[in-house]
Amino acid sequence: MRALLQAFGNPRLEVVLWSGERINASDASPVATLHIADRATLVRLCTDPDVQFGDAYSAGRIEVEGDFELLLEDLYRGAAERRGSIGVARQLAERLHRRPRNSLSGSRDNIQHHYDIGNEFYELWLGDTMAYTCAYFPSRAATLEEAQRAKMDHVCRKLRLQQGQSVVEAGCGWGSLALHMAQHYGAKVRAFNISHEQISYARERAQAVGLSDRVEFVEDDYRNISGRYDAFVSVGMLEHVGPENYPELGRVIHRSLSPHGLGLIHSIGRNRWKPMNRWIDRRIFPGANPPALKQMMDIFEECNFSVLDVENLRLHYAETLRWWHANYERARERVAAMFDERFVRMWRLYLLGSIAAFSSGEMQLFQVVFAPGRSNRIPWTRSDLYIAG
Repeated sequence: MRALLQAFGNPRLEVVLWSGERINASDASPVATLHIADRATLVRLCTDPDVQFGDAYSAGRIEVEGDFELLLEDLYRGAAERRGSIGVARQLAERLHRRPRNSLSGSRDNIQHHYDIGNEFYELWLGDTMAYTCAYFPSRAATLEEAQRAKMDHVCRKLRLQQGQSVVEAGCGWGSLALHMAQHYGAKVRAFNISHEQISYARERAQAVGLSDRVEFVEDDYRNISGRYDAFVSVGMLEHVGPENYPELGRVIHRSLSPHGLGLIHSIGRNRWKPMNRWIDRRIFPGANPPALKQMMDIFEECNFSVLDVENLRLHYAETLRWWHANYERARERVAAMFDERFVRMWRLYLLGSIAAFSSGEMQLFQVVFAPGRSNRIPWTRSDLYIAG
């Protein structure tokens, strides 16, 4: 146990074993106490902490008292700064892990695993906009719904959307951004998504607000996008594409974007690439692969796209996740009734771990604006991006 704690940078943690023995990782006051139920759980945890911590917590064999979010932030920071005696076992487990592929069929399976578990579940905690991507908080006092609408406006301003322009969206979620672009900016939108549950939900929303003639929701893969558009936008899809497919994505954008158009990609990312945590890859988000900025350039270079603007909103994502987690905990009994207690704990850990990842700098949130390399119809300054809504 001490070797494991050292490998994670000796976080501010007290561990209580099944025997009642207590182990302190640090001289500092602990922010949380970890209760381990039995010897077998400890052995599994020390053998493969990246997967076994999540599984043991989900099963109730590990309990956490105290500030769980702050503990996870300590673990992320400590693991990034130090490599202890557990490092070899972790490296071996990583090499043996078979990650889902993002082929045409594989992508559909991966998306269904995460998004097609029921729209009712996501309605419990995403808020009125049903936007499952980083919000933009223009002030600390903004609510989640205000921040999600501010994010959509922020994206539309970066794209300089005008009345009557055409937009193609790759990966549209439950349709919030597509509907926002049509309703508030007068755009005509084609939005692609391979989640059947999300597409059905988005079409119902478009019908309900009278925008079916302005927004077309297409249940298909981004690789099958056709037509020419004034703007290309993708918010929260690149994580599911995989770096091996970035050149193909670039070619899709190249054939779809008009010579004077603008594009925007909004994606979770990293300062330096490494594979997604294996527990998340197995239990929550199969196939997810957040890129480094260097990898994202594989989308743009081959097709001679000019990168115009890069913004990092990682602290906004941490705040977004805090809102989602608070909503989730208020709905935990309904979540348990839909699924079971193990599911409740699994998704709690996923949300808290995500907050910690963005707060600690383990994860980033990039918005990249780009244009065809020969286009001179590009923004002269950035002064209009931050106008009051």
